[in-house]
Amino acid sequence: MAAVVATPVGAARVQLARPAARSSVRAQAAVKLEAPNYVGKDEVPSTLLRPGIDDPESMRGKFERMIRDVQNKVCSAIEEVDGTSFRQDAWIRPSGGGGITRVLQEGNVWEKAGVAVSVVYGSMPAESYRVAIGKDVPFEKDDRVPFFAAGVSSVMHPWNPHCPTMHFNYRYFETEDWKGIPGQWWFGGGTDITPCYLNEEDMKHFHGTYKAVCDRHDAAWYNKFKLNCDDYFMIPHRGETRGMGGIFFDDLNDRDKDAIFAFSSDCANNIVESYVPIIKEHKNDPYAPRQKEWQQVRRGRYVEFNLVYDRGTIFGLKTGGRIESILMSMPLTASWRYDYQVDPQGPEQKFLDAVRNPREQRWV
Repeated sequence: MAAVVATPVGAARVQLARPAARSSVRAQAAVKLEAPNYVGKDEVPSTLLRPGIDDPESMRGKFERMIRDVQNKVCSAIEEVDGTSFRQDAWIRPSGGGGITRVLQEGNVWEKAGVAVSVVYGSMPAESYRVAIGKDVPFEKDDRVPFFAAGVSSVMHPWNPHCPTMHFNYRYFETEDWKGIPGQWWFGGGTDITPCYLNEEDMKHFHGTYKAVCDRHDAAWYNKFKLNCDDYFMIPHRGETRGMGGIFFDDLNDRDKDAIFAFSSDCANNIVESYVPIIKEHKNDPYAPRQKEWQQVRRGRYVEFNLVYDRGTIFGLKTGGRIESILMSMPLTASWRYDYQVDPQGPEQKFLDAVRNPREQRWV
């Protein structure tokens, strides 16, 4: 799949895949893609649930209301800091559901920031089901699994290299009975931070916010989900994590559904508190060309992880999701400098030491 990275003068334009790779993805998805029906910037439906089919008081309805509220809160907080408004696109999926994507591009503080919600129904290839749950499931080539999926996801890429990128994703997933396997449900998500310089006070604030959230629900969860995050965002071919972690949980269904929903909601409602104060602190910090160059190199690592390893991206591509929303996470600019070296005594090396030894980092 190709991604074009452009804008400010001197930034590289890059293509990330050979035609053969693109053909492979196209061949797998050819009969599954659906062109979304755009309903405009202002004509946002009051709900993306199916009238007369989905109970608004079910978990499907409660989760949709939560993620749409989070989208509103996060976008309002970002607009207040940036002074620029998000562009909004609403779309409807012909086979059921749809989404609302908001993107702020080339703002005053953020190079690119996006917050998207989606509520999707249909049937997915059994292969995608296996990818989504991260487990081996026996299936025939043409098997398809009925599903419901709802989620909110976001990536924020600031201009200033002293301001970290932030990502969050919170989702709810259901499958119906299939081939003797009972219908399943689970929650997943997390919030993580990706600076390109290590500021310990910033990391204490970010991780401390999420430890407090976890502790309100289960005292064991912060350490568990912090390690999950370090493991999930590892870039194996680089031997380093994408960033400085956070919390990450998946396939969470080991207790009452409403209890996990309360935890997911608490996490999502602390996104602004965990991140925006850090941006306010550093958005006007001075920086040198070499520091901007380092930021672009680290953005390249971000792209590598998202396109090669991220399960959400893979799931979206294989189920015919809206491509603009799936690739919303890509930065506008990035760099892949050949054999890039850093000063072994400099702050860049300190950062590399941290992402190459993530389990040793204890911020709280």
